[in-house]
Amino acid sequence: MASDSFIMDDVHPGGKPTARVRWQLLSLLRPYWHLVVLSSVISLAMAGLQLVGPYLVKLTIDRYIAVANVSGVVGMSLLYTGVALLIFLLEFFQGLLIAWVGQQGMRRLRQQLFSHLQHLDVRFFDRNPVGRLLTRITSDVQALNELFSQGVMTVAGDVFLLFAILGLMFYISVPLTLLVLITVPMLMLSGYLFSKYVREAYRQVRSALSHMNAYLQEAIGGIRTIVAYNAQPLVEKRFVELNDTFRAANMQTVFCHAVFLPVVELIGAVAVALIIWYGGLSTLNGSLTIGTVVLFIQYSQRLFQPVKDLSDKFNIYQTAIAAAERLYKLLETKPQIVNSSSGAHRLHNLKHEIRFVNVWFAYDDQEWVLKGTSFTIKRGETVAIVGPTGSGKSTIVSLLARFYDVSRGRILVDNIDIRDIDLQSLRRLVTVVSQDVFLFSGSIADNIRLGNSSIPLERVVECARLVNAASFIERLPQGYNYEIRERGATLSVGQKQLLALARALAFDAPVLVLDEATANIDTETERLIQDALDKLLVGRTALIVAHRLSTIQKANRILVVHHGRIVEEGTHEELLKLDGIYKKLYELQFNLSLSPKQSVLR
Repeated sequence: MASDSFIMDDVHPGGKPTARVRWQLLSLLRPYWHLVVLSSVISLAMAGLQLVGPYLVKLTIDRYIAVANVSGVVGMSLLYTGVALLIFLLEFFQGLLIAWVGQQGMRRLRQQLFSHLQHLDVRFFDRNPVGRLLTRITSDVQALNELFSQGVMTVAGDVFLLFAILGLMFYISVPLTLLVLITVPMLMLSGYLFSKYVREAYRQVRSALSHMNAYLQEAIGGIRTIVAYNAQPLVEKRFVELNDTFRAANMQTVFCHAVFLPVVELIGAVAVALIIWYGGLSTLNGSLTIGTVVLFIQYSQRLFQPVKDLSDKFNIYQTAIAAAERLYKLLETKPQIVNSSSGAHRLHNLKHEIRFVNVWFAYDDQEWVLKGTSFTIKRGETVAIVGPTGSGKSTIVSLLARFYDVSRGRILVDNIDIRDIDLQSLRRLVTVVSQDVFLFSGSIADNIRLGNSSIPLERVVECARLVNAASFIERLPQGYNYEIRERGATLSVGQKQLLALARALAFDAPVLVLDEATANIDTETERLIQDALDKLLVGRTALIVAHRLSTIQKANRILVVHHGRIVEEGTHEELLKLDGIYKKLYELQFNLSLSPKQSVLR
């Protein structure tokens, strides 16, 4: 059974981010540590140069403007311009460097996330909406990208600039500096309150965005059903609710910034007013020069600039932490279906038989779907499974392919528990063709071979011909190079099913499983598929879950499943003689006499 940790939630408890999350974030940049160091050095150089400009202004006022030295003023102006140009060049180079490192880190993270998702269990995707997962790989990763591109590698410069300005201010005038520092407690208090409220606000933003994306994915994916049932008003109403929640969450962050940034500006203005008051009086009595007062005004403004920059970076940091908590929770989700720690067997063929031995199974601690199911499929045998909807037919297929593990009992392949068989080996042994065929965007040929370049085009064409798919493929523009739209929207259900059979044949697995593969097709396509199956099943072991009984009458054995148990077993003729569930299903499907009291579902 799945544990609670297997569910990916969006809402996170408040509190400070763990040191582990911070370390995981920094580990993304570990391969590029030398570039991070270089960026930090550039930040320090830029911070130092930003201290030079105001000091040049002071010198110009006190040494040259005060004595009307024109050449000195021109020289200082040129020097000031040179410093500004150097800062521009450093900013340009650092911007490129930061962007490159950030993109490399995000590329690694996206690749890591996608690879991790490929190895998670089917149960995980049952319980987590696709839209929520897309939010992880897109929006949450982008939040981290902003952190790395705008935050991490420039913090050193901001901190250095802050302390360097304070140091110079103390060196030039202790009284003026102490006046400016009167405003620092107010700044610290506002910063503390800002960080406290904005952290939770950003968690709510990410959660609301995730839910909205999940609903968008459902609404767009189910648009045909929505239109068919005129459900647009209800769907739009639900989206309006989610959209309003997202807007409200964003407004909380806007409110935090709308309060904090003007407060910082106000505190900075108070500092400048104090400098003008004390500095102006000191200038009048000759204890300070005008240049010194101007220098302090510029330094005080630059003192608050790194504070504002750091608050912006803290804002980005909070967004990124909220995203990182979810990303690393996803990465820390462990697959439940894994190879045995004692060593997995590799099978290349089925030598003897497949056996279900007293198998019990339930989805997520719900009621039992299978209850003590036992049967055997011998090599080369075709076994069909029939039964009412919800009886557990498709669950048997999922357990054989090991999409899930049994709750009790065992499934044996050549007397080896499938939990002790290498997963890749098992899934090369067993090919599943389901009712809901998934086709990828791409050519017909690539969909048949699933991008496996070791399967040549000649083999693709041969497989399509054997399953009777070649006739419709060759009528398509560009034939096997015809580009399929998303999920095969331009193809009929029957055509997609034929492509699925061609795919199964191309991969040439010894065991073929058909899960309701002929449930939603027309009579003509059913005839084509049945002809294809007659060829495909030769020399193979097959398990066929069927809704249409006409497709399984040639099976070696038919198992009838009812309420999770096998209640009847035999050939088509033998089961008709039993006068049980199979006969009732047969009569119902072929419009033969069936009393209302003889309900199949009883």
